[in-house]
Amino acid sequence: MAQLPFARKEQRVFWLLVAAGALAVAGGLAAAYAMEEHGHSITGMSNQVVWGLPHVFAIFLIVAASGVLNVASIGSVFGKPAYKARAPLSGLLSLAMLAGGLAVLMLDLGRPERLVVAATHFNFRSVFAWNVFLYSGMFAIVAVYLWMLMEARMNPYAKPLGLAALGWRFVLTTGTGSIFGFLVARQAYQSAVLAPMFIVLSLGWGLAVFLIVQSAIYAWNGLQLPAPVQTRMVRLLGLFVAAGMYFVIVYHLTNLYWARQVAFERFLLLDGEVYPWLFWSGYVVLGGIVPMAILFSPLPRGPLAAVAGSAFVLVGAFAQLYVFIIGGQAYPLEIFPGYVAKSSFLDGAIDSYAPSLPELLLGVGGLGIAFLITAAGVRVLRFVPQDDFGSHPAVLAAED
Repeated sequence: MAQLPFARKEQRVFWLLVAAGALAVAGGLAAAYAMEEHGHSITGMSNQVVWGLPHVFAIFLIVAASGVLNVASIGSVFGKPAYKARAPLSGLLSLAMLAGGLAVLMLDLGRPERLVVAATHFNFRSVFAWNVFLYSGMFAIVAVYLWMLMEARMNPYAKPLGLAALGWRFVLTTGTGSIFGFLVARQAYQSAVLAPMFIVLSLGWGLAVFLIVQSAIYAWNGLQLPAPVQTRMVRLLGLFVAAGMYFVIVYHLTNLYWARQVAFERFLLLDGEVYPWLFWSGYVVLGGIVPMAILFSPLPRGPLAAVAGSAFVLVGAFAQLYVFIIGGQAYPLEIFPGYVAKSSFLDGAIDSYAPSLPELLLGVGGLGIAFLITAAGVRVLRFVPQDDFGSHPAVLAAED
């Protein structure tokens, strides 16, 4: 895999992009400092909605970090040449997004200087303690996996490490979904469906991120993605989107089956003002129907179709997470079934939430961290996919 040269003009554009990413990171750090100094009073959060917009960004980055590694798994574990060439970029994106998501998570929760306490004192009855090991283990496994992939003499060990990464990322995403599934203090969650739902959603969100980044890298270097590879990956993304929508439907039908959850589902899907609008317009239409229409279209699937379909998938991802995380907290917990609980602290009342600028800047800062790591990695090391079968579509046909 040869390193691609960069012209002087491209170098200027590269440093401009790095500056934009650094500006996003600086804005996120400034927002975190402001919230640390003034407290959550400068945010839209409250005693009921304690996970705001930064958590939407953080959970997206962490879940997508798991899903984007699926490209490497298909190549290394299942031996598909089209995906094997993309395994290093897949691993880099996984580490970058995981770093960005965890940075947002730590800065949003407050008291980041006490991270050492969380890393040395564990309550193993808490799913949060489990995730400390899952996240750090993910970093270690993917880092070693990249070494096996990019060091020629270590290539024979890439498949076992790829298999370990495959299993670990499934466990990690299960842990992320279980954070909500085991959270009995929120009536919206408490469902065993959430763990597999997050796994399937991660596959679509991760592949969408990968296709956008891959298209940008190919356009930057004046390369052309082989048409068979383009068609295969676009079709796979469409299948992941359909599977994700199926699990979301199962989650809501499960809630509707329980009488105690009907009022919550009505709030989320019909009466909750912004939440039904985001769910039906943002997730179902823009994040599901529109990208599937693009991705499954009989028309030729060029780079534009891949980028457009992937972009709509990511719009739906943020809409779904906003409805799930924020809407799930805004609806009150029914502590005394059959009774109405009221107090001066608005117990039992539906809470309102409007994200503030510091929250948005902090979330965008996490994206900036992921962008800077990816840009630096692609610039310095050999992460650009190199296909050895560009003129031999028969290699791809044999995979079918």
